[in-house]
Amino acid sequence: MARPDPVVFFGTPDFAVPTLAALVEAGLAPARVVTRPARPLGRGRRVQDPPVARRAKALGLEVAQPERVGDPGFLAGLAELAPAVAVVVAYGQIFPPELLALPRHGCINLHASLLPRYRGAAPIQAAIAAGERVTGVTTMQMERGLDSGPILLQEETAIGRRETAGELAPRLAAQGAALVVETLRRLAEGGLEPRPQDPELVTYAPRLTKRDGRVDWSEAARRIADRLRAYTPWPGLTAELRGEPLKLVEARPLAAAPEGGPPPEGEAAPGSVLGLRGRFLAVACGEGTVLGIATLQRPGRRPLPARDFANGERLEPGERMA
Repeated sequence: MARPDPVVFFGTPDFAVPTLAALVEAGLAPARVVTRPARPLGRGRRVQDPPVARRAKALGLEVAQPERVGDPGFLAGLAELAPAVAVVVAYGQIFPPELLALPRHGCINLHASLLPRYRGAAPIQAAIAAGERVTGVTTMQMERGLDSGPILLQEETAIGRRETAGELAPRLAAQGAALVVETLRRLAEGGLEPRPQDPELVTYAPRLTKRDGRVDWSEAARRIADRLRAYTPWPGLTAELRGEPLKLVEARPLAAAPEGGPPPEGEAAPGSVLGLRGRFLAVACGEGTVLGIATLQRPGRRPLPARDFANGERLEPGERMA
């Protein structure tokens, strides 16, 4: 493979920004940056560019923002550029076959998991929700299937026991940025052999919805705590108490009840409030386990420590969360 120049970069959210910056720093500044159009955002619905567009314009790079990457006019303009390779990081649209075939050396995608595990839109959240201790980043050659192309390079990283998706994502973004640069360097030198993914190891990470953030108290406390970490900052993890929504902000599994404490957890229905244990509000979960909630939040109010919340709500042991 010849030196990968010109490079075209496709990306949209904050996760893609470190890779764009790393390409520029490595002397591989994209000849064109393709990102999603500006959209109305926030309470004021002010039209704003996505993060990649803002960084690319600040770097003085050429930016294209088509509504659809399959648009014939966009593809014709890209063909005139004759890119050697396209780097794709969380762009947010499916590439048509014509686009996949357009760069001479194909499209290189950065994915935030150790493929073939967690193909799809939410790999970081899926890995944490599953209780994984290790994840990583993968560069792959794109093809028509969902994250199914041959693997180029991978690099692992440990997931902290209390690390949230919001904390892990920027770490993976930085790690992935370096891996993309290394991938392009190795490809240019001809020293990188793609390897197919093992179909027996495939798992999926579908796009999250707000509905995913509802607590299921029949699950074990560890599972609920992992989901809380996975869904922080979005969509969050919510329950219902006295018919009103309640957000769990910080929580972890607790050990069995101390002597003289509440009834054995196996006898309490999932979702039952067991009382305060130190700085935690204990709630019964599935499999006889207990979740300790350290911080809770009612809609439109500030987060409260468990003791303050329990006192303010006059919460009594035996009440049920849904």
